[in-house]
Parts: sequence; C-alpha cells; structure tokens
Amino acid sequence: MSPVQPIRLMIAGGGTGGHIFPAIAIANAVRKLNPSSEILFVGAKGKMEMEKVPSAGYKIIGLDIAGLNRSSIWKNISLPFKLIKSFLHAGKIIKDFRPNVAVGVGGYASFPILYMAQRNGISTVIQEQNSFAGKSNKILGKKAKAICVAYHRMERFFPKENILYTGNPVRASIYENKHTQKEGAAFFQLNPDQKIVFAFGGSLGARSINETLKTQFKILCEKNVQLIWQTGTGFFEQAKAAVAGYESQVKVFDFIKDMDYAYAAADVIISRAGASSISELSIIGKPVVFVPFPFASEDHQTHNAMSLVNAKAAFMVPDQLAAQNLMNKVTELLDDEMTCEEMKKNILKLAIPDADLRIAHKIMELAN
Repeated sequence: MSPVQPIRLMIAGGGTGGHIFPAIAIANAVRKLNPSSEILFVGAKGKMEMEKVPSAGYKIIGLDIAGLNRSSIWKNISLPFKLIKSFLHAGKIIKDFRPNVAVGVGGYASFPILYMAQRNGISTVIQEQNSFAGKSNKILGKKAKAICVAYHRMERFFPKENILYTGNPVRASIYENKHTQKEGAAFFQLNPDQKIVFAFGGSLGARSINETLKTQFKILCEKNVQLIWQTGTGFFEQAKAAVAGYESQVKVFDFIKDMDYAYAAADVIISRAGASSISELSIIGKPVVFVPFPFASEDHQTHNAMSLVNAKAAFMVPDQLAAQNLMNKVTELLDDEMTCEEMKKNILKLAIPDADLRIAHKIMELAN
C-alpha cells in the first residue's frame, strides 16, 4: 500500500453528535495518513451534521430523508416518496464523486449511500458503534468489506471474517485531554475543593435526566456538591428558571462545546448510554451512572450500558425509574470512594484511544 496515493472517501450518516463526531474523527485520521485524500460527507437535510461537518472543514451534501415517525402515522405519508428520492439522489452522488470507499456511521443517510455503493461495486465499511446491531446495518453487513465494532460477540449480527475490533472513534480533544480537575472546576467557575457532578444527555438532551435534576438538584446542593448540567436546547430555559438562586453551585448550559473541561471537572457523571458517550467516558475514566434512552432502536443503549455494568465499570438506572433512583445512585457514588476507584480502574480497561486510526488504516487498505 502506498501512503501517498490519493483516495476518494465518502462518509455517510449523522443525526446526533454520537454519529457526527466519530465520523469527523475518522476523516481526520484518514487525512493524517493521506493528506491528499478527497473526503465527502453525506447527511440528512435539517440535521446537525449539516452545520457541524462544514465547521470541521469538510464538504457535505444533504439527502431529503427522514425516519419513521412512531407517534403519528399520518406524518409518515410522505416517507415512501422521500425514501425513493433519497436512493436516487444517493446514486447520483456516488456516480458524481466516484468514491474508492464508502463508510456508514449510522443515521438516516447511512443506509441509502451504502446500499447504492454496494450496488455499484464500491467497497463499503460499517462503523457499528453499539453492542446490538440495528436492522439496517445487519442488511448492509452481508456485503460490507469490513464492519468496525466496539464490542465483542458481534458475530451474532455480522459475518465473522469481516469484523474488525476497533473501538469507537472519539474527538481528539477528549483523548488528548490533559486538564486537571482543578482546571476543569476553574473553567466553570466552581470550587475545586467541593465535589462536582456533570450531567448530560447527549447533544440533544435527555428528558428523564432533565426532569429529575429540575426537581432534585437541591439534594446535591445540600451535600455541598456542585453541578454542571447540559440540558439540550429544548429544556434550557426551564432548567435556568429552576436553579435561580443557586447559580454559584449549579451551572446550566444548553450545549457544552468544551467537553474536555467538563469531563476533567467531574467527580461523578450522569449520562445517556450512546456508544460515542461510552467511548469518551471509557477514555476519561470517571465513575458514571447511565440512564439509557429506552426508545433507541433495538434498545441498544440498555445493551451498551449493561456491558459496562457487567464489567463493574458503571451503574445503570432505567429511564422510567430515573425520578425514583437516579439521585440515590449518584449520592451513593459520591459517598463511596472505594466503589469509585473500582469503577475508574474497570472503565479505563475498556478504552481504545486510537480507534480512529485503526479504522483509517482499514479504509486505506481497501482503497488501495
């Protein structure tokens, strides 16, 4: 393989930061190995990748595609037409760009691009982030040249000979994070001598976590524990109103760009169990309480969280029990230094900081 030979790479998917940030990490790793590579992203119109990808310095094309709306059957009337349109558009994008390799990271745009790439004889790579594969990836996996996974026992879903254990890529700012806890606390204008809980529900927020903190954050304040709380845009105003008068102890944000500082500041973390979040949390090595999103496809977030619970690397609270049990689990960790140390040790064993380069090397191999 010649490292200087230019390749044309297409990366499809998005919808949430959990898909977008790993995709950008893969693109950066490919550029690191081969600076002359041409990289094109394909996402879904109206989704956050249409903003985040250009901000990272890459070109993106949007497909007019949406998922099944389970709450209202009438909102799905246009879905078949959008699907047909997206497959035709995907075929045109592939024909125009002529990629050597197409990578799918999950999200609406992933399936039509990889499906059409496979029909056109182009090598495809699936970046399966979760411990339980979704239906789309199981279909695509039959013809994919490589399936890059972050969990063991994935031969349940994919041809064993094409599975590559790489881990999930994370942002460079996370695995290169050298901030001390004191620096993290100072960044958020918090007291480094008091414990800090960092709560976030992914880039879009998490209702059960938000609702619980809205009514129970004072439990932390009464224990002289401080809180960094990322709410997502939809809950931000409610949260700000709820913590009025407690702003010195509770810092509320709709979105935190500098996650490296938030991770560094935290003694205990509350999080959804998306694959990307789990990969970042494994690298930073902090005690965590997972509240899996119960409506994720195939309930994959619960499967993700349980893989860490079984390794004694995290606690888990079911979404429907967050109001009753979340604060109990958090305060249990805050008061139990021995369990915290065991969790730190066990979660660090699961960290794979070079996942992006592992995937990039496979892409280069297939391209050449």
